[in-house]
Amino acid sequence: MMLASPKIGIINLALQMLLHRDTVFVDIYSMAGMIWVDGLHYSPMAFLMMTAAFRSMDPSLEEQAAMSGASMLQTARRITLKLAWPAALGSLLILFVRAIESFEVPALLGLPVGIHVYTSSIYQAIHQYPSEVGLASAYAVTLLLLTSLGIYAQSRLSQQGSRYATVTGKGFRPRTIDLGRWRYLTAAIFIVYFVVVVLLPFLVLVWSSLQRFYSAPSWQALRRVSLDSYRAVLNYPQFGQTVWNSVVLAALTAAAIMLLSAIISWIVVRTKLKGRWLLDNIASLPLVFPGLVLGLAIMVCYLTVDIGIYGTLWIMFIAYVTRFLPYGLRYNSSSMLQIHKELEESAAMSGASWLMTFRRVILPLLKPGLLAGFIYVMIVSIRELASSILLYSPGTEVVSIMIWELWQNGQYVELSALGVMLIVALFLLVMLAQLVGRKFGIAET
Repeated sequence: MMLASPKIGIINLALQMLLHRDTVFVDIYSMAGMIWVDGLHYSPMAFLMMTAAFRSMDPSLEEQAAMSGASMLQTARRITLKLAWPAALGSLLILFVRAIESFEVPALLGLPVGIHVYTSSIYQAIHQYPSEVGLASAYAVTLLLLTSLGIYAQSRLSQQGSRYATVTGKGFRPRTIDLGRWRYLTAAIFIVYFVVVVLLPFLVLVWSSLQRFYSAPSWQALRRVSLDSYRAVLNYPQFGQTVWNSVVLAALTAAAIMLLSAIISWIVVRTKLKGRWLLDNIASLPLVFPGLVLGLAIMVCYLTVDIGIYGTLWIMFIAYVTRFLPYGLRYNSSSMLQIHKELEESAAMSGASWLMTFRRVILPLLKPGLLAGFIYVMIVSIRELASSILLYSPGTEVVSIMIWELWQNGQYVELSALGVMLIVALFLLVMLAQLVGRKFGIAET
């Protein structure tokens, strides 16, 4: 918004000054603007999913094409991309599900100009007076059906992916390609991507956080630089309680998910219980629930069945555990498959009970995956807004809710300061997760 708003956006102001034209060049408050921001938001997810496919591709096929006289572009078009298209299509379906359940971007960029999507319509139906829970539920069911179709299509594609497998018993490494003169263009694309996706948004947040009121960069505004917005955030009445709520909720959620998913993974991978596949599917089912839909379902459930947790952190804890359980399951399942069953058999022959074996053998061997999954779940829990927005009450606000309220109140410089602090904190957590992954050799997921 600070970069591409029609009135205060730095890009528009810079182009108007450069071209001497009072014209709106880019308008972030539009469908195209929403698509652009969501696309940038989910691009790392697409990168991670596509990288795994390229890393596991047999390079001998490309080498044979090169020996047959094919150019680099012909090899990429006729071999590499054809082998990668199932991963590309699977990524497309996953991103479709993630985009259709997106709440933050449509709420920030769509609602001010009357552009509605399912998630923003659900939010408005709940927060109008009187609340229309029935209308919100109707929107939620329709949205749930759409996401379910996307997940179902992706699972069917995964079942057919073996037809494109090229991994054999012979070990190999991905083949690196000399781009020649194209390396300069590739480097330029990387630099532009980094500037657009990371550097400019972060710098404009830092600039805004150093102002007493938001204004575009100028020599006059440079004289007004101060840390007042950071002091205002730190002195915010509920700041300490909000940060404490976020940290406690994220830590408890991560601990509960990793322990519960470790038990589920053991049952699914290690035992021969009938119906264990059903347990795996049930644990993965929350993937089809958009965060706002899940929050609405839990809100209605515990308003109807009053067990004393509505209006407390515990209802948000239940929502977070339900929403992020599949992520913990992915970490633990991949780690569980690497533990040989003979270790458990040896413990059993030594007289150890199942509980002792699980505590002294399985959990220590799962520690790398548990730790990496714990950090990841903490990160996504601290960032979570969609399910929190319908479940928080006075005294149970979390950091994402505080950011939302600052935006609604028009406190943009304070919001920028809090955003900078949150980004730095999450960046340190991400670095810690990558350090753990490199130290213990945890594969990317």
